[in-house]
Amino acid sequence: MTANRLDDIDRRILAELQADGRMTNVELARRVGISAPPCLRRVRTLEEAGFIRGYHADINPRELGFEVQVFAMVRLHSQSERDLTAFENRAREWALVRECHMLNGEIDFILKCVAPDLSTFQRFLTDQLTAADNVASVKTSLVIRCAKDEPGVPFEVVEQRQRA
Repeated sequence: MTANRLDDIDRRILAELQADGRMTNVELARRVGISAPPCLRRVRTLEEAGFIRGYHADINPRELGFEVQVFAMVRLHSQSERDLTAFENRAREWALVRECHMLNGEIDFILKCVAPDLSTFQRFLTDQLTAADNVASVKTSLVIRCAKDEPGVPFEVVEQRQRA
């Protein structure tokens, strides 16, 4: 099942679940205009096909005391596949790293990090990140505020592409 093979109901199911993953199957079926049994079958098919990766609560990090958010731009000495994979595996182990993306250009990876305070992040930066094998340099940017933090995909764009 590819994105092109999704019908309108599948796309509406995905959009509704993206907006509220906690709704019941009965409510989801009502919103997309089908009965509950075929709705559940469609959801399971979308899960099995990898369109739905999981269901998560949107936790407010500040409410839990994570006051610091930092983006770290990492350059490596070597970009061999073995070294890139090794860095990705290491980044998965660091609790403060919440996202790790490989980039093209001058920076090899960008990491989204959270920490309760600057001193905790600084210890991570100096003791773990910059000390990691193959790390050539790290540049950091402290987030002052967030204007938009919207997970998922813009379904209105998907719908526009389907009509074109």
